[in-house]
Amino acid sequence: MAEPLPPQYNPQETEDALYRWWEEQGFFRADAASEREPYVIVIPPPNVTAMLHMGHGLNNTIQDVLIRWRRMQGREALWLPGTDHAGIATQNVVERLVAKEGKTRYDLGREAFVGRVWEFVRETGGVILQQLRAIGASADWTRTRFTLDESLSRAVREVFVTLYEKGRVYRGHRIINWCPRCLTALSDEEAEPAETQGKLWHLRYPLAEGVEVAGLPRLPDGRQYMTIATTRPETMLGDTGVAVHPGDERYAALVGRELELPLTGRRIPVVADEYVDPEFGSGAVKLTPAHDPNDFEVAQRTGVATLNVMTPEAAINDEAPEPFRGMDRFEARRAVVTSFEELGLLEKVEEHTHAVPHCYRCDTVVEPRLSEQWFVSMKPLAEPALQAWRDGRVRFHPERFGRTYEHWLENIRDWCISRQLWWGHRIPVWYCGDCGETIVAREDPTSCTKCGGARLEQDPDVLDTWFSSWLWPFSTMGWPEDTADMRKFYPNSTLVSGHDILFFWIARMIMAGLEFRGEVPFRDVYLTGMVRDHLGRKMSKSLGNGIDPLVVKERFGADALRYTVVSGSGAGTDQLLNYENLDETFGPGRNFANKLWNAGRFALMNLGDDPRVPLDEVAADLEPMDRWILSRLSKAVREVTDSLERFRLQDAATRGYEFFWGELADWYLELVKPRLRGDMGDASRRAAQATLAQALDGA
Repeated sequence: MAEPLPPQYNPQETEDALYRWWEEQGFFRADAASEREPYVIVIPPPNVTAMLHMGHGLNNTIQDVLIRWRRMQGREALWLPGTDHAGIATQNVVERLVAKEGKTRYDLGREAFVGRVWEFVRETGGVILQQLRAIGASADWTRTRFTLDESLSRAVREVFVTLYEKGRVYRGHRIINWCPRCLTALSDEEAEPAETQGKLWHLRYPLAEGVEVAGLPRLPDGRQYMTIATTRPETMLGDTGVAVHPGDERYAALVGRELELPLTGRRIPVVADEYVDPEFGSGAVKLTPAHDPNDFEVAQRTGVATLNVMTPEAAINDEAPEPFRGMDRFEARRAVVTSFEELGLLEKVEEHTHAVPHCYRCDTVVEPRLSEQWFVSMKPLAEPALQAWRDGRVRFHPERFGRTYEHWLENIRDWCISRQLWWGHRIPVWYCGDCGETIVAREDPTSCTKCGGARLEQDPDVLDTWFSSWLWPFSTMGWPEDTADMRKFYPNSTLVSGHDILFFWIARMIMAGLEFRGEVPFRDVYLTGMVRDHLGRKMSKSLGNGIDPLVVKERFGADALRYTVVSGSGAGTDQLLNYENLDETFGPGRNFANKLWNAGRFALMNLGDDPRVPLDEVAADLEPMDRWILSRLSKAVREVTDSLERFRLQDAATRGYEFFWGELADWYLELVKPRLRGDMGDASRRAAQATLAQALDGA
């Protein structure tokens, strides 16, 4: 007889050894030559610098449930893992390490600094993948990918050059989101708005000498003035105009005239543009075209000049009046307000709640900045992606996110893809030092394609991290080469992701799949919620309210963690976990694992080493209790399968729990014990054994 299972379940003695055996047996590997129907999920690649957190635990457990279920159904299931080079995040980490040596990346130089980043990535980059193994992720580790792998880098170049050749990648001088801490451009999606309690300053701009308009108020010295409201008074140092609505009769006589711009000694024009809302505030809007995207658009239409008054670090530069030069933007804000107050030009200050964009990586307040950057024209890509949702080729779970997706695509703006970083995919553009030609190429050129000169300099910028990630469903399969994996496993089947990257990643992947492969990259998108603490707060290091999945595994076991997150994972809804009482949070999962263990131990003790008896051989000897549990098993299987098909994993976990604990363990196992002892005869015992084996196997 086989060695009996220990009376108490100890996950530390079981899980890791079992996982190693699974991997050694090749159970997770997918075969591109198989004739079985494929089922494919590509992992949302975690940052190469990341450490496992509960968000990863939730997302990857859901993926694993779907993959294991389809694998058990006989599908050729591929779960492809990998990591993202995470341009800003990884560079920031290494810059901090270099700073501890008293140096900056500029001290090292580009080549040496990038070398340091590669050293760091090679030392730490596989940690999170090992951590995913620790919680039982059954990914095909033989296919692990990295967004800076040579084959994926080739895909990135192919896409950039192809879009450039189609006129959809272009270089432009436009207002972009700029992080003064990371010193790089950000896309609109990377500038995350945060509700902020700020102020609205009402400033008085006097009319220029000799300008008189009936109806405007006067300063004590007799000069007339207009009132301008702003949340960023420091930017008035770069004002080059004031706009009013062309139909606003209050200011009709002022259009084409000039105002005195306080503190600067400059005069600025009043222009008319329909962008202005005459009902808001005074109906007059200050124009700072180099520091506001809407002002920039108005300036393009009206011919107002642009004046940049900030350095890349968001300090006031030499284009501003001397007293303010060198000041940080917030210091300059205070100084400007004080100066207006001293001059009697501060009309009033109001409390004002508004959305202030912050860098998604370092949380620094983002500064709009006029800059030359590379962009992707998005409307031609967005239209097919929008149609794919409308005609049902892409489905969102829960469905409500389809409307969010639609709204974003209908109002999409061009994507700023260049980043002023050193770590990442360098933009494949070269400039000829002899004739000025711009060369965009799939392979590094050795001479100018126009004049033959050899003085070529590559664009210093790198591509946005998401520019490689949006190709993930097919670049990981070997595209642009025609590989066996591409033919078998693309398109993918399901994507599981947090709803917070619906725009960053998911929508762009759909666009890329349609543009470069002619079909959507996946049919179903399952969107998880956020993992929060029991007070509803986002888990973070600063709050100290996080839960380390590896600590949970050590104390309760990986299955306890997995059951907890799946049983509480309604699609698109946030999950609350109590970090102050892990027993309360993960105890039910541990107890369920113990119940499974004890039931299995009981069954093995009573089934012995004899070959399993098929049910059809004992059909005549089945008793009502046998038929009852088999009918309950059949019903549970149908209901769990239906829930999984509809991506209702929480319902599937609940129904599985109810069947196993409430029907199989608490009822059938108790009722069948005398028969398993042989009290009712050998035929009854064999029927009970066959039924128990079938029920446990089905569960």
